[in-house]
Amino acid sequence: MQTLANFIDKYGLIAMMFIIFLEYACFPVSSEIILPFSGAFACVHHVPFLVILPLSVIAGLLGTSVCYAVGRFGGNTLLDALSKRFPKSKASIDSSKQKFERYGNPAVLFGRMIPLCRTYIAFIAGAAAQPLKEYLTFSAIGIILWNTVLIGVGYLMKENWSLVSSYYKDYKNICIPILLLIILLFISVRLNRCRTKSK
Repeated sequence: MQTLANFIDKYGLIAMMFIIFLEYACFPVSSEIILPFSGAFACVHHVPFLVILPLSVIAGLLGTSVCYAVGRFGGNTLLDALSKRFPKSKASIDSSKQKFERYGNPAVLFGRMIPLCRTYIAFIAGAAAQPLKEYLTFSAIGIILWNTVLIGVGYLMKENWSLVSSYYKDYKNICIPILLLIILLFISVRLNRCRTKSK
């Protein structure tokens, strides 16, 4: 982690965006670590939240577009190869496929916030030939929500961000369903208000 801090300290926002890009492009970088760290680092260096957030979303969209393109051109052959090469990934890939086939666009949105699913949903959307515009739109919504929460945690905790990250890793099976429930309730309330106004 000290190496990561030194790299970002030396190259600033460019380094931060590059690492976020790698995370969303499915390189072995944990968003639960890099996003709160980015928030804490930005806060300490007086980078406004409304600067770091959109930059992180752009980096995320670029990164996930790489995976989408690989899935689009590699298709199901790629997913089958991944399952054979990494047998433990088969259950996650199958689960992501089922979610995508059942829910479509919402699966892309919420898949951005579910561990393991977020790793494979881009490949699956690409292999299913989901229109790029739809994929980027719903990915952007999910990335904005995810990055807002984790970067926001880094801003709030500053020097204690690593402690929060460790708690999250221990209790993510509880945190993520609660977060998704809050988001769903918010969307439901907004939809009901829109329906009431239209009536």
